[in-house]
Amino acid sequence: MDRCWVLASLFFLGFMIPPASFAQTTEANGVQAVAERMKAFSQGVEDYSTEVEQIYFTDGVEGQKSRFKYFFKRPNKIRVDLIHPHAGVSVFYQRGEKKATLRPFSSLPSLKVPLSPDNSMLRTPTGQRIYQSDMIFFVDFLIRNLAAVPQEDCQIREGKDQIDFLFWAREYVKGEMPEKFRIYISTQNWFPMRVERYSPEGRPMEISIMPNYLINSRLDDRFFMP
Repeated sequence: MDRCWVLASLFFLGFMIPPASFAQTTEANGVQAVAERMKAFSQGVEDYSTEVEQIYFTDGVEGQKSRFKYFFKRPNKIRVDLIHPHAGVSVFYQRGEKKATLRPFSSLPSLKVPLSPDNSMLRTPTGQRIYQSDMIFFVDFLIRNLAAVPQEDCQIREGKDQIDFLFWAREYVKGEMPEKFRIYISTQNWFPMRVERYSPEGRPMEISIMPNYLINSRLDDRFFMP
């Protein structure tokens, strides 16, 4: 009789104690809600600009750094002005086009070099292409991977002015091995302020910092012409 009572108690307790999977589902739902807010905000963005600092890691050790000014205008115009290294170099690209334009010297605007958008000169050290760089692409990347990749240790934290969350996504170069990303979102504009990318083992690979955005400033189309 005592044994039956113990088994019955354990059976009912199984329904009373929330399993770990329930907590994970709640966290994942929270991240999904943030992603939907990001998407809703991005749909109202016609153009934006921001200064970006990127830090790259080799075997978990901090290495190369870069800084640049990034400009985007719907539906597909991109401009990147490098600050460090290669100050004065500008890249112009319209997503979907077969060629990008590299302008190596701001003092010689007539000197232009056409390049494939897949050219190694237009990739980051981790392989990201210029057509994978705008926030519209990033929000789609986030939502697509939340649906397709298991979020076993998904995490979300809410602060006064920001929300950060951890999620898994297939790496954006070849779409193969899932990697970890921690994203810090400003609750003022629902754009990422910081994106941290990690290997599946948790080693840092890349950090992108975007502290300030200028949104819907009516950038002229001519600004995106090389």
